[in-house]
Amino acid sequence: MSLYGVMRTGVSGMNAQSNKLSTVSDNIANVNTTGYKRASTEFSSLILKSGSGNYDSGAVETTIRYAITDPGNLQFTTSTTDLAVQGNGFFVVSDASGNNFLTRAGSFVPDSQGNLVNAAGFYLMGYPGAVSNVSTNSFAGLQVVNISQMTLQAQPSTTATVNANLDADAAISAGPPAYTSKSSVVVYDNIGRAITLDTYMYKTGPDTWLVEAYDASTSTSATGGFPYSSGPLASDTFTFDTTAAGKGALDAASPTSLTIAVPGGSTLTMDLSAMTQVASGFNFKATVNGNAPSAVEKVDIDNAGVVTAVLQNGTRLPIYTIPLATVPSPDNLTPEVGNVYSVSQKSGNVQVGSAGQGGLGSIESAALEQSNVDLADELTSMIEAQRGFTANSKSFQTGADLLDVVVNLKR
Repeated sequence: MSLYGVMRTGVSGMNAQSNKLSTVSDNIANVNTTGYKRASTEFSSLILKSGSGNYDSGAVETTIRYAITDPGNLQFTTSTTDLAVQGNGFFVVSDASGNNFLTRAGSFVPDSQGNLVNAAGFYLMGYPGAVSNVSTNSFAGLQVVNISQMTLQAQPSTTATVNANLDADAAISAGPPAYTSKSSVVVYDNIGRAITLDTYMYKTGPDTWLVEAYDASTSTSATGGFPYSSGPLASDTFTFDTTAAGKGALDAASPTSLTIAVPGGSTLTMDLSAMTQVASGFNFKATVNGNAPSAVEKVDIDNAGVVTAVLQNGTRLPIYTIPLATVPSPDNLTPEVGNVYSVSQKSGNVQVGSAGQGGLGSIESAALEQSNVDLADELTSMIEAQRGFTANSKSFQTGADLLDVVVNLKR
């Protein structure tokens, strides 16, 4: 065996222990970094071919591995834009140049323009609106999540769902303006202005009712109601099945909705399919979509990643859906600056999907994933690396001493 080989092997061992100490130091430095995944140094032997009666010392090789699939504990916060992945998957983020990366660091806050950005300056990506069953192998269609885009925006009313009962014992009406029952519904036009629709019900015959809707602003009466300066916005006749089979529900031949052209707004479809005629008093309850202009009061994010803007008037608007991404071999992702990962040949191609589906985890709002570094383990590894480095330096020193003896054989 060559004395130089002894020294080179000792140097190889010291380099290997230095690499281990470097990963340990990095882990300790990031013990409180949100979403950080610990690195470890794995050793493998490098054997040189030896002849008969002769041994050539080899060396040791090191490989750096990252425990990316090892989850950290969740730490709950008071900010709804702090996000954590419970289970498999990564958030998709982008840098200022539009390059996409994967991360588990979900400490997102809105910047001056309302874009959600984490501590490393990466922007959270999502799909506009409420999206379900996402499945794609690319980042196409993703946009930077902005939580202030709905500020002071109005949504016109397009649908209304009515639960109503018309009194079966009511007397037959002579028709307008002698109505049987009346209710009012507030809807919104294209610029968020509230429009009141006066809705009248007239019993025109057995199990037969006329339903009309008027624009309340066209009433010429000081107290409201009839007369109106213009005709009804919508009118239709509804019939009911009072047999043992129908039990007062709309019969099969009756219409089930009323289509109303809202002044200055969109066409409103009033769903009356749940309306009944039974021996009980008049009742009319309507749920209408749309909203007046209002600022965003807060943002809610559910386990499926749907970002909902809660306006000051109480309206809830789904504005984004945050997907999760994964790869066949997450531990082989390439770590990049800023606690993010890029796809590599070893990791396999990216697959983007909906949270909670296809093996992906759920999204926890007001929570952050802590580092998966165990400080006690790292301190133990530090001592091991130190002792290993010392032992290898002794091997090197012994080889150097023997070489010194050989050099000094002749004086």
